[in-house]
Amino acid sequence: MQHDPLNPEDFVIIRKRKKYRFALFHNAENCFEFEQWKPLEQNNLTVEVGAGTGLFLVELARRYPEQTFIAVDVKADRLQKGARAALQLGLENIFFVRARADQLLDIVRPGSVRAVWLTFSDPFPKERDAKRRLTHSKFLEIYKKVHMDKHAQLLLKTDSHGLFDWSLEQLVAHGWSLSALTYDLHESGLSDDYKIMTTYEQKWTAEGLPIMFVSASEKL
Repeated sequence: MQHDPLNPEDFVIIRKRKKYRFALFHNAENCFEFEQWKPLEQNNLTVEVGAGTGLFLVELARRYPEQTFIAVDVKADRLQKGARAALQLGLENIFFVRARADQLLDIVRPGSVRAVWLTFSDPFPKERDAKRRLTHSKFLEIYKKVHMDKHAQLLLKTDSHGLFDWSLEQLVAHGWSLSALTYDLHESGLSDDYKIMTTYEQKWTAEGLPIMFVSASEKL
């Protein structure tokens, strides 16, 4: 089958759109580069690591205006979508920070976080990339350090069976207690807050794929 030749102008349009989205991020009052961000002095924070568009956390922030939320992702052009939605809703309790997961201890103070969300993280299916998975032991140790206490939660949602099962093994091996575990979140009786959909989640559920979920905390 013959394909139409690539049009160089298409690449110009894509680059312009990406630059526009980066400009939206940098001009939004609720968006911060890692170097600009100063850790908040408050506790009881909820952080989403690898937040993508951040729309999942925006909905949580809308439901719980008394709490504070931080969306972290390396892609500013994705984060700006949630940032704009938050501004349109008039939300003042959510912030968007462009940073890596391994910079979390410089984004929040140790002992200040009540919940860390991992939503549809890259599964990095090749074994040589296991250290890049956000449930690798090096990241689990970071989450323990930022958690307020042993009741704080690490919450994982994914469509990847491989990542989910591997993550469960890592959690158990490194001293975490599992609760609210399900291989089909949207058919479960778990909290509606857990069922708020991310941008990816809307796509996968529309295709009939089950969403796996687990909540974990440090063993008492």
